[in-house]
Amino acid sequence: MDRNARKVIITCAVTGSIHTPTMSPHLPITGQEIADASVDAANAGAAIIHLHARDPDSGYPSADPEHFRTFMTDIAARSDAVLNISTGGSSAMPLETRLAPAREFEPEMCSLNMGSMNFGTFPLAERYSNWKHNWESELLESTHDIIFKNSFADIETILAMGKAGSARFEFECYDLGHVETLGYYLRKGLVQAPLYIQFVLGVLGGAAATVENLVHLKNRADQLLGDSYRFSVLAAGRQQLPIATVGAVMGGHVRVGLEDSLILPNGNIARSNAEQVEAMRRILEDLGLAIASPNEARSMLALKGQDKVAM
Repeated sequence: MDRNARKVIITCAVTGSIHTPTMSPHLPITGQEIADASVDAANAGAAIIHLHARDPDSGYPSADPEHFRTFMTDIAARSDAVLNISTGGSSAMPLETRLAPAREFEPEMCSLNMGSMNFGTFPLAERYSNWKHNWESELLESTHDIIFKNSFADIETILAMGKAGSARFEFECYDLGHVETLGYYLRKGLVQAPLYIQFVLGVLGGAAATVENLVHLKNRADQLLGDSYRFSVLAAGRQQLPIATVGAVMGGHVRVGLEDSLILPNGNIARSNAEQVEAMRRILEDLGLAIASPNEARSMLALKGQDKVAM
């Protein structure tokens, strides 16, 4: 590998509130499973691990700090990966519930959805019938009539929390208006460079997973944010690796993981998060790009360091 090759950060989102346990037997649920999946993903090349939690008995999405604790300390003991805690949780959770884990652990990074939106996962309920738990189909179907709420006041609350704990953000932008909102906060001085945008494509209610949409979002970010930002790309479902590859070619970083897609581009079910990381890594290295280590990611994103996390 060329020593001068551009370094690409791989983020792995190992579990989440979008997909339910029934949809894949490989989705990590318990704290031990999440910890093992995270360490395996880090060993495969992921510099950042994006984390949600689940109730270990029911698999239901959880924002209980104690559920996070079961894997946070374990991952940190076995890996130097950057731990990124979601502040999104699920659309059914009120803001303070969603923020509890980040307040507790003061991580190096948190995710921040840059606006309220229709976050429609209800079409997934039509594809399955053999549910393991009653809540699974109900949670998906509820998104037909629930808005994921992140008002301007909510965003400012999250920004203040991050500042208090010296955390930086993965700014999740699902559509053009979210980029405009981030530009507003940059002008107001409430966010500081280097900003890290995660362009999220393929969620019903946001921008579809197309190259045209990615180019449009990046062009507007260039106009609004200039050289004050870096970006990453994730695409939900089958377009996960193809769209991420386009983003890498455009100069960005990438996110993969079973939160965003349960399948590989060939249609096979992904057997692990590490398998997706390995597939993405092969593509990037074949393109002549290098994989950023956790400490290289920390340097690029001006993170505070693992030793300053409250664990």
